[in-house]
Amino acid sequence: MPLRALLFDLDGTLLDTSGDMGQALNRLRQQEGLARLSPEQIRPHVSNGANALIKLGFGELPADAHEVLRARFLDLYLADIARHTQPFPGIEALIQHCLQQGLAWGVATNKPWRYTEPLMSHFEFATSAAVTLCPEHAKPKPDPAMLLLACEQLQCSPAEVIYVGDHQRDIECGRRAGMATIAVGYGFTQHPAEHTQWEATFAVAEAWDIWPLVKQHYL
Repeated sequence: MPLRALLFDLDGTLLDTSGDMGQALNRLRQQEGLARLSPEQIRPHVSNGANALIKLGFGELPADAHEVLRARFLDLYLADIARHTQPFPGIEALIQHCLQQGLAWGVATNKPWRYTEPLMSHFEFATSAAVTLCPEHAKPKPDPAMLLLACEQLQCSPAEVIYVGDHQRDIECGRRAGMATIAVGYGFTQHPAEHTQWEATFAVAEAWDIWPLVKQHYL
């Protein structure tokens, strides 16, 4: 079937949010009298969300203490959500290629809408997204519901869509939805070649590699 759309995970795939997530975590640690963590310590954990970052920054805690810190972390993050965040190199060119080719594109992320909407609105290129879905709209990944809802909104079948992600759950989600998948290695993976082991349709090292691959195999 002809390709109709590309869908992307957000953190670690479309946008490098590690700087702002790390800044919020380090501000919280400083408020608690702890030293800053390095970007290298924080980056591999960003795609796993706020709970993983609190565990990284403060270790195992009782549930109530963990939740208090998590709420404070998220408030700090939202207050300065796009100071350091940028699209990964090659992403804006990729989106432009999609638009020129008449392909729709969108985002399916486990990041809540409260943070996704202001973050996406910060970037001019993101205004062309045909769909942006978060856990408020459908069950979170790896459940395929979010991707299937995206297909409904785009009025296309899963076989006409490619899903791009930097985490194993993204690839599992795309596969369960019946989509071709691209695993990327430039995001927040734990190990450099980890993304090649997820049984994605394709694996790439850089965002610049995505369009030539799409063009070769689908257009």
